[in-house]
Amino acid sequence: MSEDQQPDLELEEAEADLFEHHRFKADPGQEVVRIDKFLMDRMADTSRNKIQIAAKNGNIHVNGQAVKQNYRVKPGDDIAIVLPYPVREIELIAQDIPLEIVYEDDDLLVVNKPANMVVHPGYGNYSGTMVNALVFHFDNLPTRPKDYFGRPGLVHRIDKHTTGLLVVAKTEIALNDLAKQFYDRTTERRYRALVWGDIEEGGTVTGHIGRSLKNRKVMTVFPDGEYGKPAITHYKVIERFGYVTLIECKLETGRTHQIRAHMQYIGHPLFNDLEYGGDRILKGTKSSAYEKFMANNFDLLPGQALHAKTLGFIQPTTKKYLEFDSELPTGFERLLERWRTYCSDFK
Repeated sequence: MSEDQQPDLELEEAEADLFEHHRFKADPGQEVVRIDKFLMDRMADTSRNKIQIAAKNGNIHVNGQAVKQNYRVKPGDDIAIVLPYPVREIELIAQDIPLEIVYEDDDLLVVNKPANMVVHPGYGNYSGTMVNALVFHFDNLPTRPKDYFGRPGLVHRIDKHTTGLLVVAKTEIALNDLAKQFYDRTTERRYRALVWGDIEEGGTVTGHIGRSLKNRKVMTVFPDGEYGKPAITHYKVIERFGYVTLIECKLETGRTHQIRAHMQYIGHPLFNDLEYGGDRILKGTKSSAYEKFMANNFDLLPGQALHAKTLGFIQPTTKKYLEFDSELPTGFERLLERWRTYCSDFK
């Protein structure tokens, strides 16, 4: 299968899929023992150092409260831990690919990803990705943090054709800290999306999201929760164009293709979304002039009209809140201007 044929779904994963979540219940006869030893005995292929870093970042909870690595487990304790999954054994090739880095410090960086760029190599797609570009960037830094993670630490991802902001950790401590923030839903993530139809004034879409049982290349919504994972998307209207609407989406969860699947589910698929039915004329007239207008509109974007515009989080070391905002890419902005002109012609 060629790179162009490879589905986004196999290349892009939600941040929830980048971290493993374990839960243990201490037996009534459990002897009193340090929690790092308790977890070491129950988690294969996990080092004491990883467990201690998780504790330092507040990623180990006992009975709902964060504990340090010297906490002593007692009978009946309910223990939860969040850890990054082991890194896949893929050789990361450094490639000198331009990146728009909007912020960088010793712990992390924030990058504005363009369209047509896959985030992470894999499944026959081992070059030309954002991670390949980041490896080159890290290799050429004047100095590196002493606890450098060894590769770009992905906390979340966005699809190949989605543009916008991503935070990438440089150290394992930063990776764990940011992972906890995403898991606890304390980050700020706002997207701009152009959807088909005159959508109602704001709302919330809920419903489990999982891989489609009919088409493994896409995700689908299971409203009764029989499959998939819980997903929540809030949205509000930014600008109306009659046949399409510009909205802002705020994520509570980060499931694969969440906005795309949720918008399709409520009958408003994203404009030019190749996998979710938005790449054809769904609203409008049947005139040849309108069809030509739409053909030119579709040509402005390689895929769905979706942009990760705003990203906010707590800096792992300074504990200061950082928030970043990015402009819409040129093609997206030109698309909106064309719709504004089209609507003004009928006023």
